[in-house]
Amino acid sequence: MNGRVLKPSYETKVGDVIDIDVPIVVETELLPYDFPLQIPYEDEDLLVVDKPAGLVVHPACGHLQDTLVNALLHHTKDLSLGFNEKRPGLVHRIDKGTSGLLVIAKNDEAQRLLALQFQRKTTHRIYRAMAFGQFKNEQGTIRSFLKRHPEDRKRVASSPDGKLAITHYTVRSYHPSGVSLVELKLETGRTHQIRVHLSELGHPIVGDVTYGASKRLKNLKSVQLRKMIEEMPRFALHAMELGFLHPRTGKRMLFQAPWPSDLMPLVEHFGFPKYHDKYEVHIDPGPPQKVTDGPVENDEMSDDEDLE
Repeated sequence: MNGRVLKPSYETKVGDVIDIDVPIVVETELLPYDFPLQIPYEDEDLLVVDKPAGLVVHPACGHLQDTLVNALLHHTKDLSLGFNEKRPGLVHRIDKGTSGLLVIAKNDEAQRLLALQFQRKTTHRIYRAMAFGQFKNEQGTIRSFLKRHPEDRKRVASSPDGKLAITHYTVRSYHPSGVSLVELKLETGRTHQIRVHLSELGHPIVGDVTYGASKRLKNLKSVQLRKMIEEMPRFALHAMELGFLHPRTGKRMLFQAPWPSDLMPLVEHFGFPKYHDKYEVHIDPGPPQKVTDGPVENDEMSDDEDLE
């Protein structure tokens, strides 16, 4: 400003001269990333991967070559480029800090037919989370409109001019220490949707410091439990079930994942259900079904990038 670097609080005046240096965006070629992946299922059309917490799904600022996409390129060369050459194979995604199941398309037709199912909300997606507090209702639906937080660009918040977000929840268990096990079914797939919805309901996810978990942690009486949660490198949210019609066979498929190892100490401490000891793949023996054709809007991938 006027030849000097000033503080952001400076108030501009008529006649001020502002110089702006626009950074040059460097296009980089996607490179394979040697990262161990848990792949409970794979065939010629698709694969299902259990993404660990901490791994970004696709390249973005700060994560150009160390993402799930890069790791998939190390695993296989057969990934669809139908929607975006920088996001090969992707049909949907989950946040960096969330773990769980994702389906990846290995050819354009598989990607198109899978994307149609996500677009039409005919897929089956179940998340399980450990959240603070005892819920007033055992079941409910959280409905709001989400967009980037007006003051903190790394967060999301409800706003009348945001995108519609719908989350259905069922409380499966409660521990007297003040933590509930919640099952969540997504009707939409917005960035940070479950985290924002539970936080705004008054039940932030254990370990999710971005959305208010730190304040609730202080209320826990057990020093051992507080220490266990403080040392966790992630928050307690896991995408445990994923179901869809196979794009080639038309068979209904359901995939179920166990709790990740970094959440098991909490699960055992609270005595919550473990659900699955290993990955399970279920294929419906009934007659195949066809995905009705139509235009792909790919709404799942139109949301803001992962804000972390």
